[in-house]
Amino acid sequence: MVVGGVGGAIVNPPTTACGATSVFETPSASARVLAKARKLALDSGAEIVVGDDPVVAVKDVDFVYTDTWTSMGQEQETARRLADFAPYQINQEVLADAAKDALVMHCLPAHRGEEITSEVLDGPNSIVLDQAENRLHLQKALVAWMLEAKEGVS
Repeated sequence: MVVGGVGGAIVNPPTTACGATSVFETPSASARVLAKARKLALDSGAEIVVGDDPVVAVKDVDFVYTDTWTSMGQEQETARRLADFAPYQINQEVLADAAKDALVMHCLPAHRGEEITSEVLDGPNSIVLDQAENRLHLQKALVAWMLEAKEGVS
């Protein structure tokens, strides 16, 4: 579960990253992203908070963002990841501690019942499909831009 993210470090809201502490303490991509977010926060004045308590992390927040727990190439780690990350599932109990109108985001594909419940994913606070639609338009624009660049059209 991430409440905020690197973008939050740029635009200056308080940003909380919540998850298994081991994820943030290892020399991994997550640790590098966290280091970058902290550097950006120094420039913007944002506050980056890291913790492993989902109840504390979502307290009164406006956005809750999650991602799949097992990405392509990590299939052999699925069982361990499901066990390690189970306390961080976005469900109605967790969402109840967020702001009343908090919005839920997920970059898809979602694994229902793992990182997010169907009730939350399909619920009134979810903007997951709007988020996916926005990415679609951005990706179409990038393809158009690359094709124009290849053809020498400006």
